[in-house]
Amino acid sequence: MAEAVERISVLDIFKIGIGPSSSHTMGPWLASLYFIKELSENNRLQSTSRFEVDLYGSLAKTGKGHGTDMAIMMGLSGEDPENVSVELVPEKVKNIESNKVLQLNGNQTIHFDPSKDIVYNKDTCLPFHPNGMIFHAIDDQGKHYKSTYYSIGGGFIYHDEKPLTSSITYQFPFPIDWAADLLKWTHEEDVSVSEIVLKNELSINSIESLRSELNSIWDVMLESIYKGCHTDGMLPGGLQVSRRASKFNKNLLINKKYTSRSEWIKNIRSGNYGFNDILKWVSCFALAVNEENASFGRVVTAPTNGAAGVIPAVLMHYLCFTEKAKENDKYKFLLTAGEIGSIFKKGSTISAAMGGCQAEIGVSSAMAAGALTDCMGGTSEQVIMAAEIAMEHHLGLTCDPVGGLVQIPCIERNSMGAVKAIMAAHMAMESDPDFAKVSLDHVIKTMWDTAQDMNSKYKETSDGGLAVNIPVNIADC
Repeated sequence: MAEAVERISVLDIFKIGIGPSSSHTMGPWLASLYFIKELSENNRLQSTSRFEVDLYGSLAKTGKGHGTDMAIMMGLSGEDPENVSVELVPEKVKNIESNKVLQLNGNQTIHFDPSKDIVYNKDTCLPFHPNGMIFHAIDDQGKHYKSTYYSIGGGFIYHDEKPLTSSITYQFPFPIDWAADLLKWTHEEDVSVSEIVLKNELSINSIESLRSELNSIWDVMLESIYKGCHTDGMLPGGLQVSRRASKFNKNLLINKKYTSRSEWIKNIRSGNYGFNDILKWVSCFALAVNEENASFGRVVTAPTNGAAGVIPAVLMHYLCFTEKAKENDKYKFLLTAGEIGSIFKKGSTISAAMGGCQAEIGVSSAMAAGALTDCMGGTSEQVIMAAEIAMEHHLGLTCDPVGGLVQIPCIERNSMGAVKAIMAAHMAMESDPDFAKVSLDHVIKTMWDTAQDMNSKYKETSDGGLAVNIPVNIADC
Protein backbone atom coordinates (compact mmCIF):
# COMPACT_ATOMS: atom_id res chain seq x y z
CA MET A 1 0.00 0.00 0.00
CA ALA A 2 1.06 3.60 -0.58
CA GLU A 3 2.10 5.48 2.51
CA ALA A 4 -0.57 7.87 3.78
CA VAL A 5 0.49 11.23 5.15
CA GLU A 6 -2.57 13.07 6.47
CA ARG A 7 -3.18 13.56 10.16
CA ILE A 8 -6.92 14.02 10.55
CA SER A 9 -8.67 15.04 13.75
CA VAL A 10 -12.01 13.54 14.71
CA LEU A 11 -13.30 17.11 14.59
CA ASP A 12 -12.33 17.26 10.90
CA ILE A 13 -14.41 14.16 10.14
CA PHE A 14 -17.54 15.42 11.94
CA LYS A 15 -18.63 18.78 10.54
CA ILE A 16 -21.87 20.59 11.36
CA GLY A 17 -23.63 21.98 8.31
CA ILE A 18 -26.69 21.91 6.08
CA GLY A 19 -27.91 19.08 3.83
CA PRO A 20 -28.37 17.40 1.54
CA SER A 21 -24.76 16.64 0.51
CA SER A 22 -21.37 17.18 2.11
CA SER A 23 -19.60 17.11 -1.26
CA HIS A 24 -22.22 18.92 -3.35
CA THR A 25 -23.66 21.32 -0.77
CA MET A 26 -21.25 21.85 2.12
CA GLY A 27 -18.15 21.59 -0.06
CA PRO A 28 -19.16 24.29 -2.60
CA TRP A 29 -20.46 26.42 0.29
CA LEU A 30 -17.09 26.26 2.06
CA ALA A 31 -15.22 26.70 -1.24
CA SER A 32 -17.20 29.90 -1.87
CA LEU A 33 -16.21 31.21 1.54
CA TYR A 34 -12.57 30.33 0.87
CA PHE A 35 -12.71 32.12 -2.47
CA ILE A 36 -14.04 35.28 -0.78
CA LYS A 37 -11.14 35.05 1.67
CA GLU A 38 -8.70 34.53 -1.21
CA LEU A 39 -9.99 37.65 -2.98
CA SER A 40 -9.71 39.67 0.22
CA GLU A 41 -6.13 38.53 0.85
CA ASN A 42 -5.21 39.49 -2.73
CA ASN A 43 -6.93 42.92 -2.45
CA ARG A 44 -9.41 42.02 -5.17
CA LEU A 45 -12.63 41.80 -3.20
CA GLN A 46 -13.60 45.50 -3.31
CA SER A 47 -13.01 45.74 -7.07
CA THR A 48 -15.14 42.70 -7.88
CA SER A 49 -18.41 43.62 -9.58
CA ARG A 50 -19.53 40.25 -10.93
CA PHE A 51 -19.09 36.52 -10.32
CA GLU A 52 -19.28 33.43 -12.48
CA VAL A 53 -18.94 29.86 -11.26
CA ASP A 54 -18.23 26.84 -13.47
CA LEU A 55 -19.22 23.42 -12.11
CA TYR A 56 -17.77 20.23 -13.57
CA GLY A 57 -18.35 16.48 -13.52
CA SER A 58 -20.54 15.12 -10.75
CA LEU A 59 -21.11 18.62 -9.36
CA ALA A 60 -22.57 19.68 -12.70
CA LYS A 61 -24.67 16.54 -13.22
CA THR A 62 -26.35 16.42 -9.80
CA GLY A 63 -25.69 19.91 -8.49
CA LYS A 64 -29.27 21.09 -8.91
CA GLY A 65 -30.73 18.24 -6.88
CA HIS A 66 -28.02 18.60 -4.23
CA GLY A 67 -28.50 22.35 -3.76
CA THR A 68 -25.05 23.30 -5.09
CA ASP A 69 -26.41 26.57 -6.47
CA MET A 70 -27.94 27.45 -3.11
CA ALA A 71 -24.69 26.62 -1.35
CA ILE A 72 -22.66 28.87 -3.65
CA MET A 73 -25.06 31.77 -3.17
CA MET A 74 -24.90 31.37 0.60
CA GLY A 75 -21.11 31.08 0.60
CA LEU A 76 -20.59 34.15 -1.57
CA SER A 77 -22.96 35.98 0.78
CA GLY A 78 -20.61 35.17 3.67
CA GLU A 79 -23.01 32.88 5.55
CA ASP A 80 -21.54 30.19 7.83
CA PRO A 81 -23.17 26.76 7.20
CA GLU A 82 -22.70 25.79 10.84
CA ASN A 83 -24.56 28.79 12.24
CA VAL A 84 -26.85 30.20 9.56
CA SER A 85 -30.56 30.00 10.30
CA VAL A 86 -31.84 27.02 8.32
CA GLU A 87 -35.30 28.55 8.10
CA LEU A 88 -34.01 31.75 6.48
CA VAL A 89 -31.91 30.11 3.75
CA PRO A 90 -34.80 29.59 1.24
CA GLU A 91 -35.82 33.24 1.60
CA LYS A 92 -32.26 34.47 1.06
CA VAL A 93 -31.89 32.30 -2.04
CA LYS A 94 -35.25 33.43 -3.43
CA ASN A 95 -34.25 37.08 -2.98
CA ILE A 96 -30.98 36.57 -4.87
CA GLU A 97 -32.76 34.73 -7.69
CA SER A 98 -35.49 37.37 -7.95
CA ASN A 99 -33.36 40.50 -7.63
CA LYS A 100 -30.25 39.08 -9.35
CA VAL A 101 -27.99 40.66 -6.77
CA LEU A 102 -26.25 39.37 -3.66
CA GLN A 103 -24.51 40.96 -0.73
CA LEU A 104 -20.96 39.81 -1.33
CA ASN A 105 -19.57 38.70 2.02
CA GLY A 106 -22.63 40.33 3.57
CA ASN A 107 -21.75 43.95 2.81
CA GLN A 108 -20.99 44.56 -0.88
CA THR A 109 -23.80 44.49 -3.45
CA ILE A 110 -22.93 42.89 -6.79
CA HIS A 111 -24.87 41.60 -9.78
CA PHE A 112 -25.42 37.84 -9.68
CA ASP A 113 -27.91 35.87 -11.77
CA PRO A 114 -27.60 32.21 -10.70
CA SER A 115 -29.48 31.03 -13.79
CA LYS A 116 -26.66 32.40 -15.95
CA ASP A 117 -23.68 32.88 -13.66
CA ILE A 118 -23.59 29.29 -12.38
CA VAL A 119 -22.66 27.13 -15.36
CA TYR A 120 -23.17 23.35 -15.31
CA ASN A 121 -20.48 21.75 -17.50
CA LYS A 122 -22.00 18.26 -17.48
CA ASP A 123 -19.78 16.82 -20.21
CA THR A 124 -16.48 18.00 -18.76
CA CYS A 125 -14.59 16.76 -15.71
CA LEU A 126 -11.51 18.42 -14.23
CA PRO A 127 -8.59 15.96 -13.97
CA PHE A 128 -7.99 16.00 -10.21
CA HIS A 129 -11.48 15.07 -8.92
CA PRO A 130 -15.04 14.76 -10.30
CA ASN A 131 -16.27 17.49 -7.94
CA GLY A 132 -14.42 20.46 -9.47
CA MET A 133 -15.42 24.11 -9.64
CA ILE A 134 -13.78 27.27 -10.99
CA PHE A 135 -14.68 30.66 -9.53
CA HIS A 136 -14.36 33.80 -11.64
CA ALA A 137 -14.25 37.28 -10.09
CA ILE A 138 -14.73 40.05 -12.67
CA ASP A 139 -14.04 43.74 -12.10
CA ASP A 140 -15.54 46.81 -13.84
CA GLN A 141 -12.84 46.67 -16.53
CA GLY A 142 -13.76 43.09 -17.37
CA LYS A 143 -10.58 41.61 -15.90
CA HIS A 144 -10.99 38.03 -14.67
CA TYR A 145 -9.46 36.48 -11.59
CA LYS A 146 -10.11 32.75 -11.41
CA SER A 147 -9.40 30.03 -8.89
CA THR A 148 -10.03 26.27 -8.89
CA TYR A 149 -11.45 24.33 -5.95
CA TYR A 150 -12.40 20.70 -5.43
CA SER A 151 -14.93 19.21 -3.02
CA ILE A 152 -13.46 15.79 -2.31
CA GLY A 153 -16.11 14.42 0.07
CA GLY A 154 -17.12 14.91 3.69
CA GLY A 155 -16.84 18.69 3.39
CA PHE A 156 -13.09 18.52 2.75
CA ILE A 157 -11.88 21.13 0.25
CA TYR A 158 -8.83 21.27 -2.00
CA HIS A 159 -7.53 24.43 -3.67
CA ASP A 160 -5.46 23.81 -6.79
CA GLU A 161 -5.04 20.16 -5.77
CA LYS A 162 -3.83 21.03 -2.25
CA PRO A 163 -5.87 20.47 0.94
CA LEU A 164 -7.49 23.45 2.63
CA THR A 165 -7.35 22.07 6.17
CA SER A 166 -4.91 22.27 9.01
CA SER A 167 -5.19 18.53 9.65
CA ILE A 168 -2.23 17.66 7.47
CA THR A 169 0.04 19.64 9.81
CA TYR A 170 -1.02 17.96 13.05
CA GLN A 171 1.81 16.26 14.93
CA PHE A 172 0.08 13.43 16.75
CA PRO A 173 2.12 11.45 19.28
CA PHE A 174 0.61 8.23 17.90
CA PRO A 175 0.38 8.69 14.10
CA ILE A 176 -2.21 6.45 12.47
CA ASP A 177 -2.42 5.88 8.73
CA TRP A 178 -3.73 2.31 8.63
CA ALA A 179 -5.70 0.01 10.89
CA ALA A 180 -2.44 -1.85 11.58
CA ASP A 181 -1.04 1.36 13.10
CA LEU A 182 -4.09 1.70 15.32
CA LEU A 183 -3.66 -1.85 16.61
CA LYS A 184 0.06 -1.32 17.15
CA TRP A 185 -0.44 1.75 19.36
CA THR A 186 -3.26 0.23 21.42
CA HIS A 187 -0.99 -2.74 22.19
CA GLU A 188 2.08 -0.67 22.99
CA GLU A 189 0.13 1.72 25.23
CA ASP A 190 -2.16 -1.01 26.61
CA VAL A 191 -5.28 1.07 25.96
CA SER A 192 -8.52 0.81 23.98
CA VAL A 193 -9.08 2.31 20.53
CA SER A 194 -11.00 5.32 21.90
CA GLU A 195 -8.28 5.92 24.50
CA ILE A 196 -5.47 6.08 21.93
CA VAL A 197 -7.56 8.42 19.77
CA LEU A 198 -8.18 10.57 22.84
CA LYS A 199 -4.43 10.80 23.47
CA ASN A 200 -3.93 12.12 19.94
CA GLU A 201 -6.79 14.59 20.22
CA LEU A 202 -5.50 15.94 23.54
CA SER A 203 -2.23 16.81 21.84
CA ILE A 204 -4.10 19.51 19.88
CA ASN A 205 -7.11 20.24 22.12
CA SER A 206 -7.81 20.61 25.82
CA ILE A 207 -10.17 18.03 27.30
CA GLU A 208 -12.71 20.80 27.94
CA SER A 209 -12.57 22.05 24.35
CA LEU A 210 -12.74 18.54 22.90
CA ARG A 211 -15.73 17.56 24.99
CA SER A 212 -17.46 20.82 24.16
CA GLU A 213 -17.00 20.18 20.43
CA LEU A 214 -18.15 16.57 20.71
CA ASN A 215 -21.18 17.67 22.76
CA SER A 216 -22.09 20.12 20.00
CA ILE A 217 -21.73 17.41 17.38
CA TRP A 218 -23.92 14.97 19.30
CA ASP A 219 -26.48 17.68 20.07
CA VAL A 220 -26.93 18.42 16.35
CA MET A 221 -27.17 14.70 15.61
CA LEU A 222 -29.75 14.24 18.35
CA GLU A 223 -31.75 17.28 17.27
CA SER A 224 -31.85 16.02 13.69
CA ILE A 225 -33.26 12.71 14.96
CA TYR A 226 -35.84 14.45 17.13
CA LYS A 227 -36.91 16.93 14.48
CA GLY A 228 -37.13 14.23 11.83
CA CYS A 229 -39.26 12.09 14.15
CA HIS A 230 -41.75 14.92 14.57
CA THR A 231 -42.14 16.26 11.03
CA ASP A 232 -44.64 14.98 8.48
CA GLY A 233 -45.19 15.73 4.81
CA MET A 234 -43.39 15.42 1.50
CA LEU A 235 -39.69 15.96 0.93
CA PRO A 236 -38.76 18.80 -1.45
CA GLY A 237 -37.48 18.21 -4.97
CA GLY A 238 -40.38 16.83 -6.97
CA LEU A 239 -40.07 13.08 -6.34
CA GLN A 240 -43.03 13.17 -3.93
CA VAL A 241 -41.19 11.10 -1.32
CA SER A 242 -43.13 10.95 1.94
CA ARG A 243 -41.48 11.33 5.31
CA ARG A 244 -41.78 8.12 7.33
CA ALA A 245 -39.85 8.61 10.57
CA SER A 246 -42.72 10.47 12.23
CA LYS A 247 -45.11 7.57 11.61
CA PHE A 248 -42.54 5.08 12.96
CA ASN A 249 -42.16 7.21 16.07
CA LYS A 250 -45.90 7.53 16.71
CA ASN A 251 -46.56 3.83 16.22
CA LEU A 252 -43.69 2.76 18.48
CA LEU A 253 -44.54 5.17 21.31
CA ILE A 254 -48.28 4.43 20.99
CA ASN A 255 -49.93 7.12 23.14
CA LYS A 256 -47.07 8.21 25.38
CA LYS A 257 -47.04 11.95 26.13
CA TYR A 258 -44.01 14.26 26.24
CA THR A 259 -43.23 17.92 25.74
CA SER A 260 -39.45 17.93 25.31
CA ARG A 261 -36.60 16.03 23.73
CA SER A 262 -35.43 14.70 27.09
CA GLU A 263 -38.92 13.39 27.95
CA TRP A 264 -39.12 11.75 24.52
CA ILE A 265 -35.83 9.93 25.09
CA LYS A 266 -36.96 8.88 28.56
CA ASN A 267 -40.11 7.36 27.04
CA ILE A 268 -38.07 5.43 24.49
CA ARG A 269 -35.75 4.06 27.17
CA SER A 270 -38.65 3.02 29.40
CA GLY A 271 -40.35 0.94 26.73
CA ASN A 272 -40.37 -2.85 26.88
CA TYR A 273 -39.30 -3.46 23.30
CA GLY A 274 -38.64 -6.76 21.61
CA PHE A 275 -36.14 -7.41 18.82
CA ASN A 276 -38.49 -6.31 16.02
CA ASP A 277 -39.38 -3.01 17.65
CA ILE A 278 -35.75 -2.19 18.40
CA LEU A 279 -34.99 -2.75 14.72
CA LYS A 280 -37.82 -0.37 13.89
CA TRP A 281 -36.37 2.23 16.24
CA VAL A 282 -32.96 1.97 14.58
CA SER A 283 -34.60 2.46 11.18
CA CYS A 284 -36.65 5.33 12.55
CA PHE A 285 -33.59 7.16 13.91
CA ALA A 286 -31.69 6.81 10.63
CA LEU A 287 -34.66 7.77 8.48
CA ALA A 288 -35.28 10.83 10.64
CA VAL A 289 -31.78 12.23 10.16
CA ASN A 290 -31.73 11.73 6.43
CA GLU A 291 -35.21 13.09 5.91
CA GLU A 292 -33.93 16.23 7.64
CA ASN A 293 -30.84 16.13 5.44
CA ALA A 294 -32.96 15.84 2.29
CA SER A 295 -34.97 18.86 3.48
CA PHE A 296 -31.87 21.09 3.64
CA GLY A 297 -31.83 20.70 7.42
CA ARG A 298 -28.85 20.88 9.77
CA VAL A 299 -26.95 17.60 10.15
CA VAL A 300 -23.42 16.36 10.84
CA THR A 301 -21.15 14.82 8.20
CA ALA A 302 -20.60 11.27 9.44
CA PRO A 303 -18.49 11.04 7.38
CA THR A 304 -20.79 12.62 4.75
CA ASN A 305 -24.25 14.18 4.67
CA GLY A 306 -25.67 11.43 2.48
CA ALA A 307 -24.63 8.93 5.17
CA ALA A 308 -25.39 11.23 8.12
CA GLY A 309 -28.01 8.95 9.69
CA VAL A 310 -26.00 5.78 10.36
CA ILE A 311 -23.80 6.91 13.24
CA PRO A 312 -26.54 8.87 15.12
CA ALA A 313 -28.90 5.89 14.76
CA VAL A 314 -26.37 3.37 16.09
CA LEU A 315 -25.27 5.62 18.96
CA MET A 316 -28.89 6.37 19.86
CA HIS A 317 -29.60 2.63 19.77
CA TYR A 318 -26.70 2.01 22.13
CA LEU A 319 -27.70 4.73 24.60
CA CYS A 320 -31.38 3.77 24.64
CA PHE A 321 -31.28 -0.02 24.54
CA THR A 322 -28.00 -1.07 26.19
CA GLU A 323 -28.42 -1.70 29.90
CA LYS A 324 -24.91 -0.60 30.95
CA ALA A 325 -24.70 2.40 28.60
CA LYS A 326 -23.58 5.68 30.13
CA GLU A 327 -24.16 9.13 28.65
CA ASN A 328 -20.41 9.80 28.52
CA ASP A 329 -19.96 6.76 26.28
CA LYS A 330 -20.88 9.10 23.43
CA TYR A 331 -17.31 10.46 23.61
CA LYS A 332 -15.82 6.99 23.18
CA PHE A 333 -18.21 6.27 20.33
CA LEU A 334 -17.46 9.46 18.39
CA LEU A 335 -13.69 9.21 18.94
CA THR A 336 -13.53 5.64 17.65
CA ALA A 337 -15.90 6.31 14.75
CA GLY A 338 -13.96 9.40 13.73
CA GLU A 339 -10.63 7.58 13.67
CA ILE A 340 -12.00 4.74 11.55
CA GLY A 341 -13.44 7.32 9.16
CA SER A 342 -10.07 9.05 8.84
CA ILE A 343 -8.38 5.73 8.02
CA PHE A 344 -10.86 5.18 5.19
CA LYS A 345 -10.35 8.73 3.90
CA LYS A 346 -6.57 8.30 3.81
CA GLY A 347 -6.54 4.77 2.41
CA SER A 348 -9.45 5.04 -0.01
CA THR A 349 -12.13 7.74 -0.29
CA ILE A 350 -15.25 9.11 1.40
CA SER A 351 -16.52 10.65 -1.83
CA ALA A 352 -19.38 8.96 -3.70
CA ALA A 353 -18.26 10.80 -6.82
CA MET A 354 -15.00 8.86 -6.54
CA GLY A 355 -16.13 5.55 -5.11
CA GLY A 356 -19.89 5.16 -5.21
CA CYS A 357 -22.05 4.70 -2.13
CA GLN A 358 -19.60 2.23 -0.60
CA ALA A 359 -17.60 5.38 0.18
CA GLU A 360 -20.49 6.88 2.11
CA ILE A 361 -22.90 4.33 3.61
CA GLY A 362 -20.19 1.66 3.62
CA VAL A 363 -17.71 3.85 5.49
CA SER A 364 -20.32 5.16 7.93
CA SER A 365 -21.45 1.61 8.70
CA ALA A 366 -17.84 0.57 9.35
CA MET A 367 -17.33 3.62 11.59
CA ALA A 368 -20.47 2.86 13.58
CA ALA A 369 -19.68 -0.86 13.87
CA GLY A 370 -16.22 -0.23 15.28
CA ALA A 371 -17.48 2.47 17.64
CA LEU A 372 -20.29 0.29 18.97
CA THR A 373 -17.85 -2.56 19.58
CA ASP A 374 -15.53 -0.25 21.51
CA CYS A 375 -18.42 0.95 23.69
CA MET A 376 -19.52 -2.63 24.35
CA GLY A 377 -16.07 -3.45 25.69
CA GLY A 378 -14.59 -5.18 22.66
CA THR A 379 -10.86 -5.51 22.23
CA SER A 380 -9.05 -3.32 19.71
CA GLU A 381 -8.90 -6.34 17.40
CA GLN A 382 -12.65 -6.81 17.69
CA VAL A 383 -13.23 -3.10 16.98
CA ILE A 384 -11.21 -3.37 13.77
CA MET A 385 -12.91 -6.66 12.90
CA ALA A 386 -16.37 -5.09 13.27
CA ALA A 387 -15.41 -2.23 10.94
CA GLU A 388 -14.05 -4.74 8.42
CA ILE A 389 -17.21 -6.87 8.50
CA ALA A 390 -19.44 -3.83 7.96
CA MET A 391 -17.47 -2.56 4.99
CA GLU A 392 -16.90 -5.98 3.45
CA HIS A 393 -20.64 -6.26 2.95
CA HIS A 394 -20.96 -2.85 1.35
CA LEU A 395 -18.22 -3.32 -1.23
CA GLY A 396 -19.32 -2.25 -4.70
CA LEU A 397 -22.37 -0.31 -3.52
CA THR A 398 -23.24 2.20 -6.25
CA CYS A 399 -24.34 5.82 -5.93
CA ASP A 400 -27.30 6.29 -8.29
CA PRO A 401 -29.54 9.03 -6.81
CA VAL A 402 -32.87 9.29 -8.60
CA GLY A 403 -33.36 12.79 -9.96
CA GLY A 404 -29.99 13.79 -8.55
CA LEU A 405 -31.62 14.06 -5.12
CA VAL A 406 -30.35 12.58 -1.86
CA GLN A 407 -33.60 10.65 -1.34
CA ILE A 408 -33.95 7.46 -3.40
CA PRO A 409 -32.22 5.17 -2.47
CA CYS A 410 -30.10 7.24 -0.07
CA ILE A 411 -32.49 7.62 2.87
CA GLU A 412 -33.32 3.92 3.21
CA ARG A 413 -29.66 2.99 2.78
CA ASN A 414 -28.90 4.78 6.03
CA SER A 415 -31.27 2.47 7.90
CA MET A 416 -29.71 -0.55 6.23
CA GLY A 417 -26.20 0.68 7.03
CA ALA A 418 -27.13 1.18 10.68
CA VAL A 419 -28.58 -2.32 11.03
CA LYS A 420 -25.52 -3.83 9.33
CA ALA A 421 -23.26 -1.93 11.73
CA ILE A 422 -25.04 -3.34 14.77
CA MET A 423 -24.91 -6.87 13.40
CA ALA A 424 -21.22 -6.49 12.51
CA ALA A 425 -20.45 -5.33 16.06
CA HIS A 426 -22.21 -8.30 17.62
CA MET A 427 -20.54 -10.73 15.22
CA ALA A 428 -17.14 -9.29 16.14
CA MET A 429 -17.90 -9.48 19.86
CA GLU A 430 -18.64 -13.20 19.51
CA SER A 431 -15.59 -13.89 17.31
CA ASP A 432 -11.90 -14.49 17.81
CA PRO A 433 -10.04 -12.02 15.56
CA ASP A 434 -7.01 -14.35 15.57
CA PHE A 435 -8.91 -16.53 13.14
CA ALA A 436 -10.08 -13.70 10.86
CA LYS A 437 -9.12 -14.16 7.22
CA VAL A 438 -9.67 -10.56 6.14
CA SER A 439 -8.10 -7.44 7.66
CA LEU A 440 -9.59 -3.94 7.62
CA ASP A 441 -6.60 -2.65 5.64
CA HIS A 442 -7.19 -5.32 2.98
CA VAL A 443 -10.83 -4.28 2.75
CA ILE A 444 -9.89 -0.61 2.43
CA LYS A 445 -7.50 -1.42 -0.42
CA THR A 446 -10.19 -3.56 -2.05
CA MET A 447 -12.67 -0.73 -1.70
CA TRP A 448 -10.26 1.64 -3.47
CA ASP A 449 -9.58 -0.90 -6.23
CA THR A 450 -13.34 -1.32 -6.66
CA ALA A 451 -13.82 2.45 -6.77
CA GLN A 452 -11.26 2.80 -9.54
CA ASP A 453 -12.86 0.01 -11.57
CA MET A 454 -16.44 1.25 -11.09
CA ASN A 455 -18.08 2.84 -14.11
CA SER A 456 -18.55 6.59 -13.66
CA LYS A 457 -22.31 6.30 -14.22
CA TYR A 458 -22.52 4.64 -10.79
CA LYS A 459 -20.62 7.44 -9.05
CA GLU A 460 -23.14 10.14 -8.11
CA THR A 461 -23.81 11.20 -11.68
CA SER A 462 -27.41 9.93 -11.95
CA ASP A 463 -26.39 8.42 -15.29
CA GLY A 464 -27.00 4.79 -14.34
CA GLY A 465 -28.67 2.32 -12.00
CA LEU A 466 -31.87 3.33 -10.23
CA ALA A 467 -31.44 6.89 -11.49
CA VAL A 468 -32.25 5.83 -15.05
CA ASN A 469 -34.62 2.96 -14.33
CA ILE A 470 -37.10 4.69 -12.02
CA PRO A 471 -39.88 6.31 -14.14
CA VAL A 472 -39.61 9.94 -13.08
CA ASN A 473 -39.10 13.08 -15.10
CA ILE A 474 -35.74 14.31 -13.80
CA ALA A 475 -36.35 17.67 -15.43
CA ASP A 476 -39.21 18.21 -12.98
CA CYS A 477 -37.09 17.44 -9.93
